[in-house]
Amino acid sequence: MKTWTALDGDVALIVDDVPENLSLLSDALSEAGYSVLVATDGHSALERLQRVVPDIILLDAVMPGIDGFETCRRIKQMEDVRHVPVMFMTGLTETEHVVRGFESGGLDYVTKPIEPAEVLARVATHIRNARLLAQAAHAIDAVSHAAVALRGDGMPLWRTKQAGEWLAQFFPDEADPAAMLPPAVRAWLQEALAGSGTPDGLVVEREGMALHLTLSRRRHELLLLLEAKPVEPAAAAALERYQLTPRETDVLGWVAKGKTNRDIGEILGMSPRTVNKHLEHIFVKLGVETRAAAAALVARRGD
Repeated sequence: MKTWTALDGDVALIVDDVPENLSLLSDALSEAGYSVLVATDGHSALERLQRVVPDIILLDAVMPGIDGFETCRRIKQMEDVRHVPVMFMTGLTETEHVVRGFESGGLDYVTKPIEPAEVLARVATHIRNARLLAQAAHAIDAVSHAAVALRGDGMPLWRTKQAGEWLAQFFPDEADPAAMLPPAVRAWLQEALAGSGTPDGLVVEREGMALHLTLSRRRHELLLLLEAKPVEPAAAAALERYQLTPRETDVLGWVAKGKTNRDIGEILGMSPRTVNKHLEHIFVKLGVETRAAAAALVARRGD
């Protein structure tokens, strides 16, 4: 029989109010090389998780005080430990209890009486999978991609650092530390998943910037992709007959919004001197001589 052993530093937290279960699991995990922490109720488990982040949590479903389901739900609201896999230990085998465990954020469950060999095999597998998922997330973070990985039903699994920062920036009034997605995004996502075909993206504007959200599907895999970029002035699209280049169109659009050359340079990533050269060409093509006249022309064309 294969012996499942821990890697150096692997930590398991056992939460159970029955001393015999704690002793049985603690001995089995310790012999396999895990550092073992114990808690006898949900409140003490949550307090312990504020000081240490384990690699896996083994959680009894039925406990005094707050039960295992509520404890798991609160664990998934904690930013630093929400990624830790939670495995339920329970004598409750009815479908409604199993479903409740998964809905609260549990990844797996084993039924009592506990079989240590089975628990060790599951623990090792879940820790390995969690590490692979974390490595993938870190790799995406390293190249500054903004993405949120989703389950097939739209439930967020993890998000990159950039995605979290942009969501907080564009949805400041909907910030919820217990959720990886703002309510407005969740509502759009559920509507998109309920339809057929490729859903339309979501665009949110704030302070001259637009956050574009698109849903990428590959079989059962879902990925929410985010991109933030300057808002494209709508009126500029009506100036096609003047044959402005895309860059000149961008510059003119921001002139119409009252931005200075320095502001435009910062927005578009160019020097104020380059902005001024673009303006010279724009004035010739539009047949105007001043910024005010160019802005007025944009305003008229956008009506």
